[in-house]
Amino acid sequence: MSIASYIKEIGRGKEGARSLSSEQSHDLMSQVLDGRVSDLEIGAFAMAMRIKGESIDELSGFLKAVRERSLTLIPAGPAVILPSYNGARRLPNLTALLALLLAQNGIPVLVHGASRDPSRVTTAAVFHDLGLPTALDAADVSHAWARREPVFIATETLCPALARLLDVRWVIGLRNAGHTVAKLLDPTSEAQAFRVVNHTHPEYGEVLTSFLQRDQANAMLLRGTEGEPVADPRRLPRLDVFLHGQLRAELSAPAQEGVLTELPVLPRTIDAATTAVYIQSVISGEKPAPGPLARQAECIATAWHKLTGETACERSA
Repeated sequence: MSIASYIKEIGRGKEGARSLSSEQSHDLMSQVLDGRVSDLEIGAFAMAMRIKGESIDELSGFLKAVRERSLTLIPAGPAVILPSYNGARRLPNLTALLALLLAQNGIPVLVHGASRDPSRVTTAAVFHDLGLPTALDAADVSHAWARREPVFIATETLCPALARLLDVRWVIGLRNAGHTVAKLLDPTSEAQAFRVVNHTHPEYGEVLTSFLQRDQANAMLLRGTEGEPVADPRRLPRLDVFLHGQLRAELSAPAQEGVLTELPVLPRTIDAATTAVYIQSVISGEKPAPGPLARQAECIATAWHKLTGETACERSA
């Protein structure tokens, strides 16, 4: 088979390209993930989508194909999903800190993402240095949740086909549509988890807002820190909370405005070992959590408890 007809539609440049339907996008991504197309076609697909950008229908079709090929997890109730696909370059990677702050409140947390990145400090490395579990199968995830621990699962374990698509980055030097889809992936059986979705560019924020609304998602959307799903520890970004696709202003938080009068005390270096020591000092109470992260954790916990209460009511109905 070939995806040439799809590439012809999406590869006409930013102004001339046409978006695919959900069904076409599902078929395209299915062929890519199943290895039914050539490396040349995959490269053309990656570049075309990078220039054009994904539409809501395309994200829907792509995500459906990825979900169909992903490990299915079955939590006892809604879990919080933290997709971690960027890592740290300048600031410490505090995704693991957010995960631990949530787990302290009894919230099941799954972090999925890259197991390696030669140019950045990954959440996988920070989890390892904190002694937190990395899952090799669905049972490992369940056991970690039973112990009230956050758990990390590598993309190659969660969805090997998606991991192969993400690795195209190391060949062509650019991220592709797979990275956007990965940040939206909810691998739980009922797809009812609370996802923390981040973007790095304002235009992506608009597209993702529309997608979460149409997908009737439970999610928090924010501008992430270097592409990670955590608030900048120096200044709180806008936190938009969606429940069943509806933007809930009372559960959201506005961006911090004005001049910063105080900066958090952060590690001087961002390597995984130093970051892990810092995170442990925050969790133990030796150091305070950065205000923006504490506020983000509070917003997520409030939304999660609201969602859990609704789920409990549905079960008893």
